[in-house]
Amino acid sequence: MSSASRRTFLAGAAGAAGAAASGLLAGPAAATSPRRVRLVREEHRAVVIGSGFGGGVAALRLAEAGVPVTVLERGRRWPTGPDAQTFPTVRSLDKRVLFHTTAPEALKPLQKLLGTPLNFGPYVGLLEPVLGQNMLAMCAAGVGGGSLVYQGMTLQPSAEVFNTWFPNELDYDLMDRVHYPRVAKMLGAATAPDELIASDSYRVSRTFGERVEAAGYDLRKIPMPIDWSYALAELRGEMAPSYTNGDCALGVNNGGKHSVDVTYIEQAEATGLVQVATRHNVTSVARAADGRWEVHVDRTDDAGDVVEQKILTTRALVMAAGSLNTSKLLVRAAATDTIPDLPEKLGQGWGTNGDRIYMWRPFDENLTGTQGGPVVYQSQDWADPTRANTVIQASLPPLPLGLDLGATMLVGFGVSADRGSFRYSSLTDSVSLRFPFGGDSASYRAIHERVSKISGGLGALIDTNAIVNSTWHPLGGANMGTVCDLDGRVQGQDGLYVLDGALIPGTTGACNPSMTIAAVAERAMDNIVAKDVGTVI
Repeated sequence: MSSASRRTFLAGAAGAAGAAASGLLAGPAAATSPRRVRLVREEHRAVVIGSGFGGGVAALRLAEAGVPVTVLERGRRWPTGPDAQTFPTVRSLDKRVLFHTTAPEALKPLQKLLGTPLNFGPYVGLLEPVLGQNMLAMCAAGVGGGSLVYQGMTLQPSAEVFNTWFPNELDYDLMDRVHYPRVAKMLGAATAPDELIASDSYRVSRTFGERVEAAGYDLRKIPMPIDWSYALAELRGEMAPSYTNGDCALGVNNGGKHSVDVTYIEQAEATGLVQVATRHNVTSVARAADGRWEVHVDRTDDAGDVVEQKILTTRALVMAAGSLNTSKLLVRAAATDTIPDLPEKLGQGWGTNGDRIYMWRPFDENLTGTQGGPVVYQSQDWADPTRANTVIQASLPPLPLGLDLGATMLVGFGVSADRGSFRYSSLTDSVSLRFPFGGDSASYRAIHERVSKISGGLGALIDTNAIVNSTWHPLGGANMGTVCDLDGRVQGQDGLYVLDGALIPGTTGACNPSMTIAAVAERAMDNIVAKDVGTVI
């Protein structure tokens, strides 16, 4: 069989078998369902896989350049509004929490972490826990991606920290002048008003601030993509609580949160050139014999059952499915030769952003009662860019059965040089994540030192990562400089781009990643529109 014939055969086989590929994007229903579903072939100018920060930026900027774009999103839309009940809450977890491909073994550490059973049927829910070696990583599903469930810290690293962990060629000065401010404006980033912080609901936030300053650390408000007038309206009794009772850990029902679906995606759709296809589960990607890109998709119902299969052919393919799923799709494509000659470093350089999550229950102060959210204060320690970290306090949302632990959450983001990788198994036709045992130990020590001083050593300080080592901010796998150029072009693969967390080299410099992922994507799209639209795209 010739190389071209082999690629065509493998691409077709991947489309048929992709739904059964454990650890990829397709659900188990596709592998077991006896129903026959039709196969549809479509051609598109540009296809974006994923609708989070990277996908949202790419879709909008391509459309503004006159390029028709199809955005493939495996999840559903989550419309909000005052007094809506769109999102689940921690106090009453249900099928909306988990994406239907979630493997049972991945649920066990998540159940341990949450302390509550997760025994409900398959649904096109918000979160996919991915269990790897020495790591549980979380990725989101739904139009808006991780912005639906993230707390929203819109943090920009300093020049010193950024230049220590990113290639200098990214030009921090340009990003500081153009791209970071553009993202902040798009997201409507604003700090919480003093009137809100002074309310009874934010007593725990004030306690955190007092402890930070008593320990001699920096304290400042943190920019958030939130219209805080919604929270003030809740205080006046004009809406049911959503912000002010901390019920926003799995999405904000009242609205007012400027997530990607109501900013970048909404503006992209308003151009008339962007179509967002929901419940479109990408199972594999391939390069066709004519050099174009093939995307194999299962269109599913809410339970994950496949109702139609598609093969989309496109000149330009933007991978924005998140660090985990973008990396898995490309690593599998390399291993099965559906995309020949992918860079050797693909699947390497994956990092956790130095995440560390604590539960803190002081003995010298009563933290029982309502805790407003999401986050209002931060404490930075960025003087040494090799040990930089940020600590924030996040409200502990109302728990099931009315349980009140008298505790709150302290969360740290640090810098770390430790990296994991993705490996393909031909026995299971799946890709798995591996992270070194004891990884991020230097970051952990720096964060723990500060958290211990903030807590004062008086009370219980529980490191949840010691129970289940986890990250909500997976980064890397198709890193800039080794797999892609700084604009996300995959080396040697014209028309293939990576514009999500997979492009980021393992850390975003002691900040949660959203702001930097979006700013890097904005910078990349400026160059892609200038150089590739009309030629490659």
